[in-house]
Amino acid sequence: MLVVSIAVVGALTVSACGSRDDKKGGSDNAGGGTTVVIGVDAPLTGDLSALGLGIKNSVDLAVRNANTANEVPGVKFEIKALDDTAKPAPGQQNATQLVADKNVLGVVGPLNSSVAQSMQQIFNDANLVEVSPANTGVALSQGEKWASGTKVRPFKSYFRTATTDAVQGPFAARYLYNDAKKAKVFLIDDQKTYGAGLAATFKGEFTKLGGNIVGEEHVNPDDRDFSAIVTKVKSSGADAVYYGGEYPAAGPLSLQLKNAGVGIPLMGGDGVQSAEFIKLNPKSQGDLATAVGLSVEKLPSAAKFISDYSAAGFKDPYETYGGYSYDSAWAIIQGVKAVVAANNGKLPSDARSKVVDAVQKVSFDGVTGKVSFDEFGDTTNKQLTVYKVQDGKWAVEASGTFAG
Repeated sequence: MLVVSIAVVGALTVSACGSRDDKKGGSDNAGGGTTVVIGVDAPLTGDLSALGLGIKNSVDLAVRNANTANEVPGVKFEIKALDDTAKPAPGQQNATQLVADKNVLGVVGPLNSSVAQSMQQIFNDANLVEVSPANTGVALSQGEKWASGTKVRPFKSYFRTATTDAVQGPFAARYLYNDAKKAKVFLIDDQKTYGAGLAATFKGEFTKLGGNIVGEEHVNPDDRDFSAIVTKVKSSGADAVYYGGEYPAAGPLSLQLKNAGVGIPLMGGDGVQSAEFIKLNPKSQGDLATAVGLSVEKLPSAAKFISDYSAAGFKDPYETYGGYSYDSAWAIIQGVKAVVAANNGKLPSDARSKVVDAVQKVSFDGVTGKVSFDEFGDTTNKQLTVYKVQDGKWAVEASGTFAG
């Protein structure tokens, strides 16, 4: 699916940092250094704000740590966080706003693949690097014909630290068929770029394995009354529901199924694997979700991130994409570091395009493991995790590396 307490959302101004110097792509501050802004685009209000605020805070933490460690000598990082409300139109407006601010040398986000579609061309035209911690729609990096085997990268400036639905959907299908022993699935999606794409890749793998799709339905993301679909699922003989979409609809859907006596698990992707899903559905015991990467809480590489996040005092949890958001911001910081080092300690006049090239080459040990990007700008980390709701919490059920 793809997403900073220092700044008031959408209101950070460069004038507070010193005079603007568009030629350098960053402002010179009074201390003789250069201020570089990292933009953040995510849903900071609305149904998906729990995920968006986790993204925002994690980028904030990366910026704080970079400044404290003087990661890029002579450069001070700041953030500019904008709210897209999980909708493409505000996302497009935010992209235009971020491009117009010459001090912005990279953007972390967005959360939603549909929002990313509205932003990619704007960022690419401006040579402004974009690293999403959450987008999983395959076409964003591999082009619309990827499923037929024709993979063409549409935008050089687009990267992501989350793996794609070409991996996530089949991973879920293999778990449900081979491990959970579910052979009959009712497939539902919310018709958005993320949900529909995830459902499609799940279906392709599940049927290839020998599974049977006993029914298919489409809902709207804002739907909350699923009585008609519940009736169809109940009569279908399904032993599981797979939902392509996000937790605001998935929670009520699962609850209504359980209330109707349909005692089968609902499984979804990373857009479902949130504590908010459990809050919306007190009967979610046994429901399942995949998430990109391995459980942050179980990664030794994430221990400092978790400790630092707690010490920072953020009132909102880092949620599903926190570690990936930190790594996305750090990739941009490392890109800036490489560009500055190659230009005698200063930002060149074409800093944005050079940062794009530098991010393509980054490789470092991050919160979520090794961070690097392939020829499409996709993460080289293909690890995933299956979670199950147990006693009111998401617990790791299985994990592994997907081998196509």
